[in-house]
Amino acid sequence: MRVKLSRRARWAVPGTAIAATAAAVAVLQIPAAQASPNLPNRTPAQLLASISTDAKVAPMTGTVVETASLGLPQLPQTGNATSMTSLLTGSHTMKVYYQDSTHYRLSIPEPASETDVIADGAKVWLWESASDSVTEFVKPSDSASAKQATPRLPQPPLTPQQAANQVLAAVGKTTLVSVQANVMVAGEPAYQLVLAPKDSRSLVGKVVIAIDGKYGVPLRVQLYAKGASSPAFQVGYTALQWVAPAPANYSFTPPPGASVDVVNLKDEAKSASGTAPAGSTSGFGSYGKSWLTVVAFPQKDLMQGFGTTSGSSGSASSSTGQQNVASADNNGVSVSSQELLSALLGSAKPVHGSWGSGTLVTTSLVSMLMTGGEVYIGAVQPDVLYAAVGHTTS
Repeated sequence: MRVKLSRRARWAVPGTAIAATAAAVAVLQIPAAQASPNLPNRTPAQLLASISTDAKVAPMTGTVVETASLGLPQLPQTGNATSMTSLLTGSHTMKVYYQDSTHYRLSIPEPASETDVIADGAKVWLWESASDSVTEFVKPSDSASAKQATPRLPQPPLTPQQAANQVLAAVGKTTLVSVQANVMVAGEPAYQLVLAPKDSRSLVGKVVIAIDGKYGVPLRVQLYAKGASSPAFQVGYTALQWVAPAPANYSFTPPPGASVDVVNLKDEAKSASGTAPAGSTSGFGSYGKSWLTVVAFPQKDLMQGFGTTSGSSGSASSSTGQQNVASADNNGVSVSSQELLSALLGSAKPVHGSWGSGTLVTTSLVSMLMTGGEVYIGAVQPDVLYAAVGHTTS
């Protein structure tokens, strides 16, 4: 269940997915936990060891819901379901059809459109109904290149498995690990593993991972800001069956009239190890480790993280140099990059110190500093951002 993020998406809290067709249920929320089920006692170390990797995940069909309330200002919607603007707010519903790591289907349904990623073993397809376009990713024939070749796809919402994988990368000496009472998630009894940063400069209070009691598969991940009683971000199954999907779910033929772009993943692997491909962001750096990681990138790349890349489908440059982003349903509604930036900076305040001066946006979970043409962002207190200025490494 592996989908590679584009480099411009790395700064975001959170990101990615494996999922497929479902009716759009915009108001659907992850239900409250039911009565605590009986499961054999497990220590935190045992639960960590039990979490399934992608290779061990059993075939499944299920519905996933992601909700995010990060305390950001209200942002104009670009109409792109996989843009950062969309993923950082509201609720998203997905359907999972998963056979194994090379046979699956994902879909992000919208009221008038749908984005699907389908893997049938030899190929990976990206189908975007709004633009009537298909990208066909062809794997190299030799096994060595095939292992390195991963398609660069838009960032869809996370599945619980992917969210858990990202969080577990932080487990170590900087993390307190404990166990909460068992819960029912999508009708499945699950353990709850709790990870919390030791350093008080992190804005993360805790991350709670519900782990299926039988297969060790993460069923829900909840991210809490420090001192919060409800999660700022959560992704979890609302329905789940441990059954193999019908093969028709991960077979695909481009619809008549759709534009088809063929990408050889062998070439993608070469570009990943050499120069950045066209359209990628111009540079990233990082400062700190684990829960205190700060990511930095050029300020001009900020809009790319919101799916407003110049020259991409549905965007154009105006005479004033601003990018105009047409909505995905092509109804003529557009949002300029300046409008997005103005909305994002709605709660910003000027700051200065020995590091220089800039503009700071803070929420209960995220801090973002813009200074000297650079953007610094992390789930950290502002002083960690200030320390990162001029000290990031690529």
